[in-house]
Amino acid sequence: METFDGSQRTAAPASPVPADDVAALRRFNRYFTRRIGALDDHYLGQDRPLGEARLLVEIGEGVSLRELRGRLGLDAGYLSRMAKALEAQGLVRVGVPPHDNRLRVIEPTPAGRAEVAEQQRRADALLEGLDPARRAELTAALTTAERLLRLASITVEVVDGASPDALACLDAYAADIDARFPEGFDKAALVRPEEVTGDAGAFLVAYEEQRAVGCGALRRLEPGTGEIRHVWVHPRARRLGLARRLLSGLEREARARGLDAVRLDTHAELTEAQAMYRACGYTEIPAYDDNVYASHWFEKRLGTGSRNG
Repeated sequence: METFDGSQRTAAPASPVPADDVAALRRFNRYFTRRIGALDDHYLGQDRPLGEARLLVEIGEGVSLRELRGRLGLDAGYLSRMAKALEAQGLVRVGVPPHDNRLRVIEPTPAGRAEVAEQQRRADALLEGLDPARRAELTAALTTAERLLRLASITVEVVDGASPDALACLDAYAADIDARFPEGFDKAALVRPEEVTGDAGAFLVAYEEQRAVGCGALRRLEPGTGEIRHVWVHPRARRLGLARRLLSGLEREARARGLDAVRLDTHAELTEAQAMYRACGYTEIPAYDDNVYASHWFEKRLGTGSRNG
């Protein structure tokens, strides 16, 4: 059984990446970093580098250094140095909260709040040269760029079906569809680790910034045929095209195991899933199992001409 966000688009193409595409991205990076002052330690024309300016914004009205470290993925020493630099400039205060002397909390001073307000004013000014229609065009382009760059940064790895990440993804998948299906969902229907590991099958986990944000499973169904199960994407990674990328990865794993076809089933409620499978070359077939949660069954023949998914 699969569940995913129905608005996903085709995943980013596999490497090798055309030189023109790389050149376009680098050209934009060079322009934008120069435009905002990221190279000269005067972000948006203020008297501080981008790192310190970004940290001021992330602090908000106050946060623990531990939470900031996790949120931004910063080295503890580097974060401590930036915090001390901002404190020396009178922009933040660092202290220990009365309820937990193990924590260090950083909060802005009035001068720090004024600095952030000025930073936001200057950021707004970047768009002042555009009329409303062109601002809308830029906003749409930036939204698309962010979505595609996020998808490009996600890695998909084959993991052991009994690994902590695999089990955590399956738990999240089960909770998701239990809430969506009118009849609920029994976790006993999940694949067993030994069915999706090694020669028996494969379990894929998608990672974004070292966090598991999606999964999918492949198991042998009968000679020459595999079954795709439990394609799931975390809510924070939906609308990126990740479900199709996972589906394509599972098809590649099936080919690598010498399988000629893959099958899957889906719930009546998941009309968007049915549309995606058809768009990806799956054909509806008669029921091939007695899965109580299934009302539609699909199959795809894996031709050698489509080995890249």
